[in-house]
Order: sequence, then structure tokens, then C-alpha cells
Amino acid sequence: MTQFLNGLAQTAPASGGAASFLGNPMFMILAMFGIMYFLVIRPQSKKAKEHQKMLSELKKGDEVATQGGIIGKITGMKDNEVTLQLQEGVRVRVLRSSVTGAYPGATAAPKTETKSEAKAS
Repeated sequence: MTQFLNGLAQTAPASGGAASFLGNPMFMILAMFGIMYFLVIRPQSKKAKEHQKMLSELKKGDEVATQGGIIGKITGMKDNEVTLQLQEGVRVRVLRSSVTGAYPGATAAPKTETKSEAKAS
């Protein structure tokens, strides 16, 4: 039993080559942190900056969508809140941070075909 414990207590001699550097636990932790930074942290912070920029550029008359799926036109703005007009006479106050972005359906008008285009196709 003591021979077994002595065998576990002994460490292998370091070869001093590149293999010992790559096998170093500190290198592995730094490599994992670097990978996490480039795959998770950096893209998330870029997206947060873009969202903050979009929120600062909001103005009255913009058609927006919220996180809850509410679509409305901005009729009033304060520091942290936005007043949305959902339809005539219906207004809702929401937090500015809950606005996810401009609603693309508002700007895309349906294209109407003329009679000459319909005959050509």
C-alpha cells in the first residue's frame, strides 16, 4: 500500500520542450478564456453597443417593435420611457430598453402591378 502511495506522490520529470508548455494547465485556462472571449463576449458586447446606438437614435414618428411583440408609432419620449400609439386613441408607455428596433413592415409598401405589367407576365 505504501508503495502505491509513493508511486502517486512521485512526479514525472519535465522534458522542457513544447509539449510541456502545451500541457501546462495555466496555458489551457488562458486558451479557453481566449476562445470564450472571441466566440461569446466580444460579439455580445458589439450587439449591446449597436442596440444602445439604435435606442439613442429613436425619434417621434418611428414605427418600432418591443420585446413583448407590441408594434406602434412613437408619439412621445422621456428619459427612460417611450409612448407608443398602437392605434388612434390607444397609447402605451413602455421602457426605452424594451424597444428591439424599427419595425420593417412599416416601410415596406406592397407593390401594385399595373395592367401593362400584368399582361406582359
